[in-house]
Amino acid sequence: MLNSVVEQPEELRKVVLVGFESAGKSALFRGLTGRDTGEESNVRGSTVTIRRAELLEHQLELLDTPGIRMKDDSVTTMLTLKQLAAGDTVILVIRGTDVVQELPLLLGMLDVTGKNAVLVLTFADKCGPGLSAQVNYYRKGLGISVLPINTREMHGNAQDLICRAIVAARPMKRQPELASPPESSVIEPQTTMFEHTVWGRFVALAALVVLFAAPVYVAYLFSGWIQPLADAWILEPLHRMTAGLWNPLQAIMLGDYGIISLGLYSFIWAFPVVFLIGFSVAATEESGLKDRITDSLDGWMRKIGMNGKDLIPVLSGFGCNVVAVFQSRTCSSCTRKACVSMISFGSACSYQIGASLSLFSSGGKPWLFFPYMLVLVLAGAIHTRLWNRNRLDDTLPLHANRTFLQKPSWRSVSWRVRSVMKQFLVQAMPIFIGICVVATLLEQTRVLSALTGALTPALAIFHLPGDAAGGILFSILRKDGLLVLNQDQGSFVEDLSGGQLFILVYLASTLTACLVTMWTIRKELGAVFAMQLAGKQLVTSLGSAFVMAWLWNWIA
Repeated sequence: MLNSVVEQPEELRKVVLVGFESAGKSALFRGLTGRDTGEESNVRGSTVTIRRAELLEHQLELLDTPGIRMKDDSVTTMLTLKQLAAGDTVILVIRGTDVVQELPLLLGMLDVTGKNAVLVLTFADKCGPGLSAQVNYYRKGLGISVLPINTREMHGNAQDLICRAIVAARPMKRQPELASPPESSVIEPQTTMFEHTVWGRFVALAALVVLFAAPVYVAYLFSGWIQPLADAWILEPLHRMTAGLWNPLQAIMLGDYGIISLGLYSFIWAFPVVFLIGFSVAATEESGLKDRITDSLDGWMRKIGMNGKDLIPVLSGFGCNVVAVFQSRTCSSCTRKACVSMISFGSACSYQIGASLSLFSSGGKPWLFFPYMLVLVLAGAIHTRLWNRNRLDDTLPLHANRTFLQKPSWRSVSWRVRSVMKQFLVQAMPIFIGICVVATLLEQTRVLSALTGALTPALAIFHLPGDAAGGILFSILRKDGLLVLNQDQGSFVEDLSGGQLFILVYLASTLTACLVTMWTIRKELGAVFAMQLAGKQLVTSLGSAFVMAWLWNWIA
């Protein structure tokens, strides 16, 4: 019936999940709400906003908050504390393996006076038989329900038990008794080469190279194999079939910047990279390997004004810069701007990687891709250090622990990959098709020729031809706008020398972040910072490109 309504309570009880990073809050949220896996991961800082869900059968509104850190002023920590103040009931989420150390620290940070509370001990499967004694001790000492849970394998009984505990929750004792908790044997997280005092950083760096280089190389092999087939089976027949079409229409469809001709290049070279890097990143996050790598590289990251945890958004930038800027909310206030600066300059998103690989391959010099990525990261690190002079305290008292290494769930990895693919097909490709249309219109109206002529003197400084202006201009809109340089089946880039092709791709990649990323930075950190960042990046890009062009010309 149209006039039927579902009766709902006037106000749901607000229940806030609170705990340190990697405590299992997001997995608990998923288990209680039944939402599909993949929204969160086995990686610190995976929750950067508040997730909400209603459990109407229990008249509850569940809020999953970002993990907090000791003495941290990040946006996410402040967001969690704000939500805590507004909550009716608090679920304290603590790793059962570390409850003796973490519970006093967490209670020392939070004000839960008068709030109903429940303590959930996660990673129960990693705890020994002494966990039962600890549960009884904390239940009596705190005066609240204490539930040991394995959040990775929650069943209906566990969900019902937690919900009933929430409904029956009561405030904690005014003077909790935590002086002498019983000890319990636990399964310690595995020790790996990443923790080695001498070789750990080099092993972590090598792991990063493998995790990103291997997918790119496989994508290159696949795209190189499929491209000639697409030319022979799709483009050539279409050219013959449309030979008599109205010239402007033919140009839009199959011209140098055509939707089909250039769009096919974009799909063939970008899609495999997006897919394989998305798979690699998802598997790395879900396995816990990503945390081990960032912990190991903490010392090196401090050299450029960041720390190990800031590497997580930077690595996410190799998938999507916009997502990475949002994830930078987990950074402290003294490192976030440096992190965003590194993302903007040195994190080549999947579309940029695919476009760059396509251009190097079309130019007959695919080997340039690996020195290009190396220079991009090194220049990004130097750029970040030059423009961000914050000095980090090496003894910054952050609470951290090693994550457990585990076999990633195929369900969660596949969910993440599907999400990335949907974003590529629904968002990236339509925008690129729009770029193709705009490029064709600019070409047909000779506006592109005028812009090219205006930029030719500037490009001559870098020993680049004026026809390269189009790719640089469109790369400002989106980084896969570089693909317009594949005009006329790549004949333009084939005529460039190795040095020219390298400088062109580097300049177009780093001159500025794409407009979508800049808009996100403006929303997150303000218009003034976004403009300052764009100006600084422009200076670094032009200066480093000029030096590299001069060196290449001197060597040649």
